[in-house]
Amino acid sequence: MRLRTLIFVRFLGIIGQIVALVIVFFGLKYQLPIGQCTAVVITATAFNAALFFFYPHVHVLGEREAAAHLAFDILQLSSMLALTGGIENPFSLLFLAPIVISATNLSLGATLALAMLAFGSISFLSVFHWPLPWDPQNPLLLPPLYVAGTWTSLTLGIGFCLIYAWRTADEARRMQTALAATQAALAREHRLSDLGALAAAAAHELGTPLGTIAVVARELERDIPPTSPWADDVRLLRSQAERCREILSRLSQQDTGENTVAQRLPLLALIDEIAEPHRGFGVDIEVLAKTTGPLTVVRAPEVVHGLGNLIENAVDFADTKVRIDAEWDDTQVDLIISDDGSGFDAGILARLGEPYVTSRASLEKEPATDGIINAHADGHAGLGLGFFIAKTLIERIGGGMSFGNKPGGGAIVHVTFPRKSLENRSISRG
Repeated sequence: MRLRTLIFVRFLGIIGQIVALVIVFFGLKYQLPIGQCTAVVITATAFNAALFFFYPHVHVLGEREAAAHLAFDILQLSSMLALTGGIENPFSLLFLAPIVISATNLSLGATLALAMLAFGSISFLSVFHWPLPWDPQNPLLLPPLYVAGTWTSLTLGIGFCLIYAWRTADEARRMQTALAATQAALAREHRLSDLGALAAAAAHELGTPLGTIAVVARELERDIPPTSPWADDVRLLRSQAERCREILSRLSQQDTGENTVAQRLPLLALIDEIAEPHRGFGVDIEVLAKTTGPLTVVRAPEVVHGLGNLIENAVDFADTKVRIDAEWDDTQVDLIISDDGSGFDAGILARLGEPYVTSRASLEKEPATDGIINAHADGHAGLGLGFFIAKTLIERIGGGMSFGNKPGGGAIVHVTFPRKSLENRSISRG
């Protein structure tokens, strides 16, 4: 939280207090301790002015600093209310402002501490305060039941605003962090997709100098006598140059044009390519087509990384087999990823696709007999971002996802794409 933000909000509050004092004391001619109220306003103004002039414009408050500033605001408001009627004053509603600011910016512990300070101030003001400024000819005497009701409403209001603002802000922070992870995953997939074009370009550029090296090596091998101590080195140099040329020749066969980001290939070939890194962990991955006829799709990073997360999750939780069924028509492509594991936990099934929702913490895989562990979460187990990233990337190109469990056991993930989104070459990087 920036200090200038709090200074600005506090100046607005001070201006409001000055306007209220002027209207009540000079306009309505109601009696109130104007000297003491002025002293409180001057103290707050001086404190705010000192912060404005002595701290840099971009000064960012730590949590303790911010909590101390908000505590000052609560105490300053309490002082003004103590001089002007306590919680009988309708401006006692302003106790909610520091709590909401804290709930949206600070930790739950700091917010609870400020809420307790506000609660203590309200309770104190309900008993100890100067009379509410009013017409001296017709003094206002509020019944104790009304005062108790005001105390209750302020207390409940602080509690409700605290919970609501903190939960909303916490969810926004979690969503922002998860979206940042999604963007990082997509950027990584784009970089991997670009490596093919980079390798082809490197092969093209290195072909000429390596050809020259090979020619010179052959001439040296021809001119050097077989008994020369350098003969073996020259033959080794020529053979390694030829090997480099063969490697670069294979790399240069990659298309350097539109293949940079989106390579076109059959749908089943793309699914096999995505599933390949997840094979070899003791779980069989079977890819089946329920529709006959060709379907050529774009190798988009959103599809590769999104489906890769879903397949990885299925392999992690499967016992022996993962099945991927593909079906399509003129408008839609359906993929059903199922496994023979225990299925999704019923407690999180409705929330799958939200960030940080996972049951990986309870995942326990026994080592296989060959020493390979039948799971490969690679450090991200328990974060609960896999489905969120997959869902975000798939929805990014117009797709959708749903989750469920098979009647006989095992999980099902149903992914749908508009056919045109898979066939279109111009998927943006975003």
